[in-house]
Amino acid sequence: MPPPKPDDPDLPLDVLMTIWPETVRVFMDHDMLCVGCMVSPFHSVSEACAEYHLDEEVFRAALAEAVEAAHRRWG
Repeated sequence: MPPPKPDDPDLPLDVLMTIWPETVRVFMDHDMLCVGCMVSPFHSVSEACAEYHLDEEVFRAALAEAVEAAHRRWG
């Protein structure tokens, strides 16, 4: 099984934030309560964006930038 990717539409939020902890800041910057939420193992980015009325494309771009910035910083 290939490793998950941060842009996987079915990736649960808790897995996303565990593998790429740099994404936590993106959720917090958008005043989302997903960090530590009991339903984060069951929600995807799409569902969270719908719940918070966020533009999913813009939010995913912010997540991708956070992951990429961490890779540039830590190699």
